[in-house]
Amino acid sequence: MSEWSFTLLVDQPLTAEQADAFDHCDALADGSVSYTLGPERPGDHARVPDASALRELSCDIDAPTLLDAVAQVARDLRLIPGLRAIGVRYDDTVTLEEAAQRCGRELSRWRKEFTGFPAPEPGVGCTEFYSWRKITEWLARVGEDVPETPPDLLVADRALRLADALEGTDVPPGTLRSLGLPAT
Repeated sequence: MSEWSFTLLVDQPLTAEQADAFDHCDALADGSVSYTLGPERPGDHARVPDASALRELSCDIDAPTLLDAVAQVARDLRLIPGLRAIGVRYDDTVTLEEAAQRCGRELSRWRKEFTGFPAPEPGVGCTEFYSWRKITEWLARVGEDVPETPPDLLVADRALRLADALEGTDVPPGTLRSLGLPAT
């Protein structure tokens, strides 16, 4: 089992009540999913320096695959009344270990043995961070086929966005089946 790091997008900033429910939910209370709580009055959210962070959950989840990890958190979020996942994304800044996980290759050896491997990004602290985009560009130059966006991430993001679009709509079961979707 691997630990997958990603950002889950939610439909709204957490309210104080949702944050309390989140903190006391056994499925979410282990610290593997974190949130930023905004001001108590929703009108003040626009004054937060990075208001988009209020609709993001930072996730570090142990699961067999990225898709399993995203599905696990999306399912658990349904335990919080009025909150649901609507998308997922990976950040460009990664550790070498995270990059290796994304592409399924041992990169630390490649970094040492091959010239031109991207240098760590300038930063603070003792952990080296890299640009995922630069790593995929370098891998493409050396003949390795690595998608810039992992397939599991595309599936998870599109599935969550579709589920969000379908939320509260009345789509006939026949239409859903015609689109290749299960009719519930």
